[in-house]
Amino acid sequence: MFRIGHGYDVHKLTEGRKLILGGVEIPHTVGLLGHSDADVLLHAIMDSMLGALALGDIGKHFPDTDEEYRGADSMKLLERVSAICREEGYAVGNIDATVIAQAPKLAPYITAMRENIAKACGCEVSQISVKATTEEHLGFTGEKLGISAHSVALMIK
Repeated sequence: MFRIGHGYDVHKLTEGRKLILGGVEIPHTVGLLGHSDADVLLHAIMDSMLGALALGDIGKHFPDTDEEYRGADSMKLLERVSAICREEGYAVGNIDATVIAQAPKLAPYITAMRENIAKACGCEVSQISVKATTEEHLGFTGEKLGISAHSVALMIK
């Protein structure tokens, strides 16, 4: 048995924050604003996994009104989401995710992102796809106001 889920997340870029994507700290002049570390890629992935199993979203499991999650490491949250999915009898079949960012260039960091995600999900790197694209200077991501991410997860029982 398998189930498919889609996740989407967006965070505003701001000064004074680190840019963390896929658990990798990326040198950049600005970072993502959020209650946790604002790792937009991992947030989309978690939502796709939870959505596949009709378990809500990360806001339900890790609300931004809870001080426990202020500044939270999203890699730790992904490990918890993976454990929740295992408790339901499911494992990652594969994840396909796309980060939409005008800058910085993410290609040098994608291998490390895939490795981090695979480790947190307890699967092989070959089951994790991370891609990056720009929006050709269009919209809020193209204007470098924020970064967004989409993810599709296939969960297998």
